[in-house]
Amino acid sequence: MIEAALSVGVVSRGITGGQVVIELENPRDHAPDRHRRVDDRPFGGGPGMVMTPGPLIGATRALSGRLAPEGQPVHVVCTSPQGRRFDQAMARDWASRPALLFIAGRYEGIDERVIETVVDEEVSLGDFVLSGGEIAALAMIDAVVRLVPGVLGCAASVDEDSFGESGLLDWPHYTRPEVFEGRVVPETLLSGDHARIARWRHDRAEERTRARRPDLLRGSGAVTRTERAGTVPARTDKRNDRQGQ
Repeated sequence: MIEAALSVGVVSRGITGGQVVIELENPRDHAPDRHRRVDDRPFGGGPGMVMTPGPLIGATRALSGRLAPEGQPVHVVCTSPQGRRFDQAMARDWASRPALLFIAGRYEGIDERVIETVVDEEVSLGDFVLSGGEIAALAMIDAVVRLVPGVLGCAASVDEDSFGESGLLDWPHYTRPEVFEGRVVPETLLSGDHARIARWRHDRAEERTRARRPDLLRGSGAVTRTERAGTVPARTDKRNDRQGQ
């Protein structure tokens, strides 16, 4: 699953270009028995199985040794619905670190002694439960790798993404044709006036953020043009918005 996902898209380009190195370690290779068992029944009873500490800790230490042969710190993340929710600020922080290691949880959970021994932080992709942490780890890897300098063809696109430097959601995007099923591209975007286009994009991003994710404006430090002017924007008329008015 992991190898297939890493073989395409932005992450694959980062690996091929040498900006990032990604290695995998199978906990089963560190199991003590011939059946390569990595789980067992939970003490105290209950449903499901729990990942045992030995194989996970062994795999973590082996991979850490390869990732940081010169003693650089390896930041160990365990995917868990009990962890802090992943966000863009976390991705930016991780992208600046010399090495990251993800432990993908499975089954009912993992032995708490793994968390206590080798994990730096538990992180959740969102308030829902997956069958395993591999999908969550892949999502986080993708978010981090695209922030590594040189991975994306245009570095400025990172700053203009949702949750970028402005803290706002992205603005609406359009491309050819200019008219599609009666819907037209806003006139502003066709004007060639770069200052006017920049204002339009900022205003649309602000309106979209206020309507869809007002939590991003509260306590984020982002100051919008309307807040600086001391006004509250009215609800946008979609017909005018389409015309760029």
